[in-house]
Amino acid sequence: MATTLTIVKPDAVKAGNAGNVLAFLEAKGFQIRGLKMIRLTEDQAGAFYEVHKERPFYGDLVRFMTSGPAVAAALEHDNAVPYLREVMGATNSAEAAEGTVRALYGTDIECNAIHGSDSEENAALELSFFFSRSDLIAAR
Repeated sequence: MATTLTIVKPDAVKAGNAGNVLAFLEAKGFQIRGLKMIRLTEDQAGAFYEVHKERPFYGDLVRFMTSGPAVAAALEHDNAVPYLREVMGATNSAEAAEGTVRALYGTDIECNAIHGSDSEENAALELSFFFSRSDLIAAR
């Protein structure tokens, strides 16, 4: 089993869909191993998305991710990273395949409901950004 990070983004939380997104992920076979509601500061969001610092959308992304509460979750599943990416759908919600999180709960390329780690290495880094080892519940 592998573990990855997801964030239910501020747009989905504001729309009252945090529980729907998490239930959808559980229905797809993910086990929640850690969960917390967060409100990122500008410094925290900037550090988390630092990999995108040189991209033109970086400032908008930081503003969006600090616009309201979000929910961070540690998810476990076989091949967690690629499987979550598949279940999430395309970054632009308007292009996401039917039945994916972004098609169901996102509205566009920015307000796309969910973040997911894009590699095993980034999953480990991103999980440690929000969770200590003792925060994560082991499988039974």
